[in-house]
Amino acid sequence: MAVVKELIRSETNGGISFGDYSLATKAKLDRFEHGGDLYKVKTFREITKLERNGLFVYESVPGTAVSGLKATERGVTFQVEGAEDAEITLGLAEETEYQLLIDGSSVGQMKTNLGGKLTLSVELNPDTPVAVQVEML
Repeated sequence: MAVVKELIRSETNGGISFGDYSLATKAKLDRFEHGGDLYKVKTFREITKLERNGLFVYESVPGTAVSGLKATERGVTFQVEGAEDAEITLGLAEETEYQLLIDGSSVGQMKTNLGGKLTLSVELNPDTPVAVQVEML
């Protein structure tokens, strides 16, 4: 996996890929249509952020590249890579328990806050994607 030079794209498996952590200055793309939804992405080396229909979906600090992101009512799965370790915040269901798996290994359970946000840390190395799976319990 590598950075997404077009900032966001649809994948053949139904997911989306987005983010370019190699950019020195902020780039954004608004009104990208996928699956009947409109997405907005902002990305560069310091932050990557994704919104769907004006609602928060994903944010990482510093910036990352995400591939194959698929969100369902039960959770979200994707692969992520970056130049350094990242703190990732996801927009999920409010006050709900989730099981977190990083590269297939359970890292525990977390509960979202009143706004439905869940924050996790991921150890990253350039050009080495890490699989993230967040499942509702």
